[in-house]
Amino acid sequence: MLIGIPKETREGERLVAATPKTVTQLRKLGHDVVLQAGAGLGASFTDAVYEAAGATIGDAPTVWGADLVAAVNPPSDAEVAALHEGATLVAMLSPHARGDLVTALSARKVTALALDAVPRISRAQALDVLSTMSNVAGYRAVIEAAEEYGGMFTGQVTAAGKTTPATVFVIGAGVAGLSSIGAAASLGAQVRAFDVRPEVGEQIESMGATFVQAATAQQEVSADGYARELTAEQETLTQAMYAEESAKADIVITTALVRGSAPRTITAAMVAAMKPGSVIVDLAASGGGNCELTVPGEKIVTDNGVVIIGYTDLTSRMPQHTSQLFGTNIVNLMTLLTPAKDGVFVLDLEDQVQRGMTVTSGGEILWPPPPIQVSAAAPAPAAAVAIVDPAEKARLDAEEAKRKSMRRMVWTGLGVVLVTLAMTYSPTVFQTSFTVFALAVFIGYYVISNVSHSLHTPLMAQTNAISGIILVGALLQLGSDNLVATVIAFVAASVASINIFGGFLVTYRMLGMFRKDA
Repeated sequence: MLIGIPKETREGERLVAATPKTVTQLRKLGHDVVLQAGAGLGASFTDAVYEAAGATIGDAPTVWGADLVAAVNPPSDAEVAALHEGATLVAMLSPHARGDLVTALSARKVTALALDAVPRISRAQALDVLSTMSNVAGYRAVIEAAEEYGGMFTGQVTAAGKTTPATVFVIGAGVAGLSSIGAAASLGAQVRAFDVRPEVGEQIESMGATFVQAATAQQEVSADGYARELTAEQETLTQAMYAEESAKADIVITTALVRGSAPRTITAAMVAAMKPGSVIVDLAASGGGNCELTVPGEKIVTDNGVVIIGYTDLTSRMPQHTSQLFGTNIVNLMTLLTPAKDGVFVLDLEDQVQRGMTVTSGGEILWPPPPIQVSAAAPAPAAAVAIVDPAEKARLDAEEAKRKSMRRMVWTGLGVVLVTLAMTYSPTVFQTSFTVFALAVFIGYYVISNVSHSLHTPLMAQTNAISGIILVGALLQLGSDNLVATVIAFVAASVASINIFGGFLVTYRMLGMFRKDA
C-alpha cells in the first residue's frame, strides 16, 4: 500500500504525520511512503533525511492520490476532492463537530479513521493521539507560564535573602494535567491540583503535588472512557474552591475539555481576585476556554495585571518531539491494520478499537460508533451528595481526631511496657539484636518517608539488592541440623532471590526508557 504524508496547510502548523524514523517502521510493515516536498521542514526534518529513510518525495496531488493518506489535521474541501474513491484517510477529524466533513468523506466513498476518536481502553492506548497531544501541551503550558511569570518557580536561599517558590494550581488530572504537574514540580514550584475524580489523588501526589479535595460528587465516565461534563450541582460545589485556590496561586493551568467543549471553571470575578502578575494558561482554549476571559489563540492582560494565555498551537511549538510521538501513534495503528506485515490493509469492523474510530467506509456513515463498555462490572449508582453544616463537620472531625489520639497514646504506652519487659528479662544477645533492629526501622522509615513518590520505584529497585544479605544468611543456615531452621532458610533464600533479580530487572527496564536509541 502507498501511504501519503501531506504538508499541513493549517496556518502556523509545524507538525508532520511521519518522521524519518516512523517512515522506516512503516516500510518494515510492507508499505511504501510518499512525502510531500517540504512537509517535515517545520519539525526540522529535511526531504533528504526522509529519502534516506526510504520515502519518495512527491507533490500534493501525488500524496493525496495515495492509497492511504495520514495527516495531522482535518483535510480542506480541495484535499477531500483529491482523495480517490476507496482511499483511506487517517487524521484528527473531530467527527462529533464536523458533520459536513463526515458527509463529504462519505460521498467520496473514503474510509475515514479519526485519530481523535480512539476508544479510551487499555488496548488502544498506543494509538491515542489525544493523550500524545495532551502530554506535550501540558508540558508546554508550564514553559509558557514560566516565560510570562515575573518570578522563579523554585524558592532560593542566597546571601541577598530568600525567595519563595511559585504556587501553581492545576485544574484537572488527566494526561495534560499530570504532565503540567510533573513539569511544574520539577522546576521547584509548590503544586496544588484538583480533579473531580477522587481516585486520581494518588496519581497527583505521586507527581509531587498536593491533592486539593472538595465536597463534590464523583464525575461519571462515559462508556467509551471519556469523561462526562460536570452536572450543575457539581459545578456549584466546586466554584468556591476554584475561587479560593486561584486567589492564592501565582499560576493557574486549566485542562478541562469534554468532547471538544470546555466547561467554565474560572470566572471573570475569580480573575479579578487574583494577584497582579499571576498567569492563567488555558489548555482548553480550542474548545472556548475554561476561563471566562480567554481569547482562543491569543495572550491578553487583564486590567488587574493577570496574564491569560489562550494559545491553541502549544503542540506545534514543540514540533520535533510531537511529530515523532504522533508518527509513532500512526505506526501502531498501521501495525494493527497490517496484521501480516505484508503491506495489505485489513480493516476489521468487529474489532472495537477499529470500529470506534471508523467514521465512514464504502460510502456509509458509521459515526457515532456503538458504545463500548469499558468495564465488565455494572456501574455503581451515583451517590447522593450530603450537605453537612461546616460547624457540625468541624466538631465531628475534632472528636474523631481526639479519639484517634487517645487510641494512639494507649497503643504507644502498651508497646513501651512490652518492650521494657522484653529488654529487662531477655538475654544480652537478644537485647543487642533488638537494638540494631529498632534503629534500622527508625532510620529506614525516615529515609523512605522523605523520598519523593516519583522516586520510590527506582529506589526500591536498587535497595532490593540489600536482600543479598538475607540470601547469604539463608545459605549459611541451609546446612543446619534443625529442620525448622532449614525450612525458614529455604523460604528466605527464595524470597530474597526474587527481590534481587526483580529489583535489577525493574532497574534495567527503567534505564531502557531513557536510552536514545529506544
